Amino acid sequence: MTAHTQLIEKAKKGGIDIYFEGDSITRRWGATDYPELLANWNRNFFGWNAADFGWGADTIQNILWRLENGELDGVNPKIIVLLAGTNNVGNAVPAGGDEAKVADITRGLQAVLRIIETKAPGAIIVATGIFPRNDNMAVMPTIDKINANLSNLADGKKIRYLNVNGKLADQDGKLFDGVMNADKLHPAIKGYQVWADALKPIFNELLGPPQKQDHAPPPTGDPSARK
Repeated sequence: MTAHTQLIEKAKKGGIDIYFEGDSITRRWGATDYPELLANWNRNFFGWNAADFGWGADTIQNILWRLENGELDGVNPKIIVLLAGTNNVGNAVPAGGDEAKVADITRGLQAVLRIIETKAPGAIIVATGIFPRNDNMAVMPTIDKINANLSNLADGKKIRYLNVNGKLADQDGKLFDGVMNADKLHPAIKGYQVWADALKPIFNELLGPPQKQDHAPPPTGDPSARK
């Protein structure tokens, strides 16, 4: 709740043209407690007024709650980048198969897209496919199915689907060396750069080149992190 309050305050400061939403994969990129990742964020996005509203361990339900409770109110960004769902997938496949899980997560992503469209009707949404994770390779088919459904939710105009998994892993879903941390889930700088390289042409197209000044609010960190 402390973090939620911080993010509400961040939203109220305005000056945000690009709004990133998601879980820890999104959060770490633009957070003060991951200085190397923040430096990469600034190298890629400074001048586009980008702000990070990801939060660690968030499921789709958590993201929905945060969006319903003020974190996007009055922000009116031009672009919203969404990456959500890996914490709902987890690292286990249900004994009876993954059909119900795939359907449930797809419905959740649809609900997030709906509330974003309601709260920020002028924004283009970049719905990013769930990244490959190798803490259990058995979940890769589940991720692929959800991503296929997510691509079908995108109209290519107001909602654009972005999938960078071919640059993160081979066709069997095995991660390339150096793109993820030792946990085989969270990106290393090399992995984040893959995502950035796919996002920047979209930002250029919709916003023009980055400006010399940046008006986004300053990055936040984890209020529970010890100094």
